Amino acid sequence: MLVLSGVVVIALGFLLRFNPLLVIAAAALVTGLAAGLDPMAVLARFGHAFNETRYVTAIYMVLPVIGLLERAGLQARARALVAGLRGLTAGRLLAGYLLFRQLSAALGLTAIAGHAQTVRPLVAPMAEAAADRQGGADPERIRAIAAATDNIGLFFGEDIFIAIGSILLMKGVLDGYGYHVEPFHLSIWAIPAAIAAFLIHGARLWLLDRRLARQTR
Repeated sequence: MLVLSGVVVIALGFLLRFNPLLVIAAAALVTGLAAGLDPMAVLARFGHAFNETRYVTAIYMVLPVIGLLERAGLQARARALVAGLRGLTAGRLLAGYLLFRQLSAALGLTAIAGHAQTVRPLVAPMAEAAADRQGGADPERIRAIAAATDNIGLFFGEDIFIAIGSILLMKGVLDGYGYHVEPFHLSIWAIPAAIAAFLIHGARLWLLDRRLARQTR
């Protein structure tokens, strides 16, 4: 039972709002010591895990690049681009991004877009510019809708990809209860949910355009 002391460390650390990275490291150290490992063995396990998953740290190379692009005027250029497209509305722009996000996630390209990579520097400023041209809207609301669009597109699109973690998790759970289902069949049945999600959120975006249009009258 002492091995579970790491869970207590995580709960207390998050409750006291300590640095998440330090909390996880402390919990892993406590768990290793409780399991009878010496400190050097725990440190060796940390090094091995980091070396095996070093590709995860690639995000720390991408974020500074995005920050430099924003400093150089990326958001301003995105706004200017939308300003020149007269027929583009906030709802149509976000609907197009929703379709792109679902299709790319269905192909397994889940990291090709996201809040940090595309929503904050590109999609949200473009949607704000389109909304301003339609009559104006609360910028925070437009940003929230842009972030929600990314979430919905990714969540309902990734399950169509046969090798995604969620599909494998569902297969493992079903196998554990004696229901043997092929991953391909799970992917196929994710398509109706993705279509329904697109239609429902697309209707919300259409209502957004309607509200903005009423403000200009």
